[in-house]
Amino acid sequence: MARVVVMGAGVSGHTACTFLNDWLGSEHEVVVVTPNSQWNWIPSNIWVGVGRMSSEDVTFDLKPVYDKVGLTYKQAKAVSIHPEGSEGESSPYITIEYTESGKEGTTEVLTYDYLINATGPKLNFAATEGLGPDSGHTVSVCTHDHATHAAHKLQESIEKMRAGETQEILIGTGHGMCTCQGAAFEYTFNVEHEITLAGVRDKANITYISNEYELGDFGVGGMHIKRGGYITSGKVFTESLFTERGVKWIKRAHVNKVEAKKVHFETLDGNQHEKEFDFAMLIPPFSGVGLKAFGKDGSDITDTIFAPNGFLKVDADYTPKPYEEWSIEDWPQTYQNPIYGNIFATGIAFAPPHLISKPMKSPNGTPINPTPPRTGMPSGIIGKTVAKTIKEMILNGATEPTHKVSMGEMGAACVASAGKGMLSGTAASLTMYPVVPDYKKYPDYGRDLDHTSGEIGLAGHWIKHTLHHLFLHKAKLKAGWTLIPE
Repeated sequence: MARVVVMGAGVSGHTACTFLNDWLGSEHEVVVVTPNSQWNWIPSNIWVGVGRMSSEDVTFDLKPVYDKVGLTYKQAKAVSIHPEGSEGESSPYITIEYTESGKEGTTEVLTYDYLINATGPKLNFAATEGLGPDSGHTVSVCTHDHATHAAHKLQESIEKMRAGETQEILIGTGHGMCTCQGAAFEYTFNVEHEITLAGVRDKANITYISNEYELGDFGVGGMHIKRGGYITSGKVFTESLFTERGVKWIKRAHVNKVEAKKVHFETLDGNQHEKEFDFAMLIPPFSGVGLKAFGKDGSDITDTIFAPNGFLKVDADYTPKPYEEWSIEDWPQTYQNPIYGNIFATGIAFAPPHLISKPMKSPNGTPINPTPPRTGMPSGIIGKTVAKTIKEMILNGATEPTHKVSMGEMGAACVASAGKGMLSGTAASLTMYPVVPDYKKYPDYGRDLDHTSGEIGLAGHWIKHTLHHLFLHKAKLKAGWTLIPE
């Protein structure tokens, strides 16, 4: 019997473990290790963050779902990887620390034949002084609990506006190396929508602050879309929406400190600025979760299998090279660690070879550029691809990865909410192919414009609302779940 251990049960980890369990059957064991007792459909946290949904609408308990299909579930966090075993244990293993009530702090050694790192990111609020909802001065929508807190704070601001007090609303990225600009974009327009519905739009000054060089970069170097027979840049598409909704913007910004009701930030030209706020939602930068790795003799080999940012190295080309030499060939296809062939990484947990957007630094040497997104649709596709390879290794004796997928050859679709409401809501529906631009194949724009598009309207909201229910249905492993695409 083979044992596959999956660390993390987000989009990529949950996808990988559920398909593996379905394909391998009871003759083999799939073990999921996650510190969370609930699964969270993170894209809908935006709606929780404005009070349009509750935490219960976007989460469900994992244990009953995994018990139903015979998946071994451990509510614990992975602490270290021992890919060569140790002097006391010949098999490769991980150490875990339980977070389950009544077992908190208890540790266990868990051996594996195959290991998938799907831990996702650490929300690195500490990278910016004063950032975050726990010990800082800003709210977040990165978790359902954070989003619930954000909704309460937003409502407080709305009540102040109803009392005649003007509110400064600031939404965006809280560091020069953030990703997930899309979440900040969505939240901006959902907040604007709610304030408008509350009848107090004239009392709100809304500003979007981002590390993007131009609006619409989203960490993928921007995009061009074909609309009405014309080719339009993502910059124009995005700026038009901001202008229509009366939202101001600050771009090329690195937030370096947050105080009560004030942010300090540096712009790409090297100048320092301040901006006051009454309500602020700023996305934190991401890093690896802090896993350590040890050799058989107990030596620390963390730097051998993890990149400096804490994400796992896979079959990418990590050779430092100038931006002009970057290529889609640099990007991984199998997500297999090059040293330990039974270890894979999926979703945000894999280390990208470089940025997708062009790297930028201020005259002070401060990096100010989006980092690559690996969430949502790409995470699910990568998780399923790795699961297919491991299935072939276990059932058919494959010695090399049998399934490949590259973000340089992968399309993606995104439906970004711009306000919830079955009759008043809108959403931007975006598609792109490929995610990582390929200027060899598409020299003009880096992407196939026949498969790269953008539209905004009520229909997009209906699509996003439908997808919310579809993906929860799939994640709960209800009837026909395998038929719903990633």
